[in-house]
Amino acid sequence: MGRMYTVTFDGVAVAAVQDLFELTPADDKPITIHQIVITNGASETSDQLRFTIKRFTGAYTSGSGGSAPTPQPLSASDAAAGFAAEANNTTRATGGTSVVLWSEGQNALNGWNYFPTPEGRITGRQAEAIVIGLENAPAASTTVSGVVVVEEL
Repeated sequence: MGRMYTVTFDGVAVAAVQDLFELTPADDKPITIHQIVITNGASETSDQLRFTIKRFTGAYTSGSGGSAPTPQPLSASDAAAGFAAEANNTTRATGGTSVVLWSEGQNALNGWNYFPTPEGRITGRQAEAIVIGLENAPAASTTVSGVVVVEEL
């Protein structure tokens, strides 16, 4: 088992489609997604939202317009993560070859929890990006928080 990290954002106003997380593995350090949780802060609007997990390969262009949160180790004795993380990119990743690995609709009031069995976990390797996206805009600006649990091998 590799080192475990979380990447988070908290209390972000979301009004448009965006890449909620973009994860780029370091050279020779593959990553595995263990869990993703996206929660609705205070909205009482019942909205059906669609989330995807995509793998980008080839000459893709990273998204922009968000932040670059530092992955936090779950064990205090672990080293800093090698993979790069971005959150809430309003200009989305494009180009290269992308494939949708997971697509799911969820009511905004319930949030979204992606918690696959070990056999169903999505992995990424160098020269790829794993992008977790919000594919449709909420009816009104919604305060959202999120976490992705990542293993780096």
